[in-house]
Amino acid sequence: MKKPQLETRHDEARYISYIVGFVLSVAATLLAYFFVVNHVWPKEMLIYVVLGIAVVQLIIQAVFFLHIGRGSQLKFVTFVFAILIILIVVVGSIWIMNNLDYTMMQMSPDQMQVYMHQNEGI
Repeated sequence: MKKPQLETRHDEARYISYIVGFVLSVAATLLAYFFVVNHVWPKEMLIYVVLGIAVVQLIIQAVFFLHIGRGSQLKFVTFVFAILIILIVVVGSIWIMNNLDYTMMQMSPDQMQVYMHQNEGI
């Protein structure tokens, strides 16, 4: 009796896609590094430039490594849903921390300790 063989596809286009994605990801990383190290822009603008490069790198990795946009529509919907959940968690956390900062920073450190001790069981 012959053993069943596992079929594997060696698609050249898939390997080329991985190589192109890797090169573009490394280029985006080096570009952000270059901008930060050489102080190309003022610090306030540099933050937005690096965030923009990070978004471009996210799109590169989603397309070339996760193959979003190829195949079933369910992959794309699942990816968008995951991004939405991550945004809700991050924005909600920042909102809560900002609210705590606004509430607590009007007190001196001693007042803050007393307040935290009084409301410990809440």
